[in-house]
Amino acid sequence: MDRWLNSMTSFLRNFPPAASVPVLNGDGVYLRMPQFADYAAWAAVREESRKFLEPWEPSWSSDALTRAAFRRRLRRYAREVREDSGIAFFIFRKEDDALLGGVTLSHIRRGVTQSCSVGYWIGERYTRQGYMNDALSTAVRFVFEGLRLHRLEAACVPTNEASKAVLRRCGFSEEGAAREYLCINGVWRDHILFATLSSDPRSDVSSRPAELAKTDELAKTA
Repeated sequence: MDRWLNSMTSFLRNFPPAASVPVLNGDGVYLRMPQFADYAAWAAVREESRKFLEPWEPSWSSDALTRAAFRRRLRRYAREVREDSGIAFFIFRKEDDALLGGVTLSHIRRGVTQSCSVGYWIGERYTRQGYMNDALSTAVRFVFEGLRLHRLEAACVPTNEASKAVLRRCGFSEEGAAREYLCINGVWRDHILFATLSSDPRSDVSSRPAELAKTDELAKTA
């Protein structure tokens, strides 16, 4: 475990080339930092799932799925890693390396707070198959074991029953509500606030140590 943590700390400080970015292994999925080679698969799953995703996300820009927009995303992701303020992952299925969705850790706060927020999305064709539960559980372990944070927060629109169910299965507890918390699809929406702590009990599945893939496995989707 110490060797894994040292590797992760070095990565966060230096942001190495994409081919050496660590991978987090779940049961049937793995999480990896986005690379430009992911553009076609990312754009395809986002486009085919657009009607499914738009009601739960900030408004899409007119160029949201262009290569230029994806490059801007990658630059922002790299900057956030260097600043220790956020980390974005894409979710891949182990059996065929299909890009399923994404998990984003944002607003990383150190000092006396030691917390961050998590957001996630998944392509419509991959819903209700356990992939998001697997991916989010893997991210939770990484937050507490890799980043050594104390608190992980999430928020969702009250009518998003699927998202609430995933959060509860991954150990999050409902803590309250926030009025007009985020602007979703062009409208300020109320949100339910969830959180989980490093000290909270974990199920057998979500309590196992997060695994870091070997270097020779990292470029298989590039």
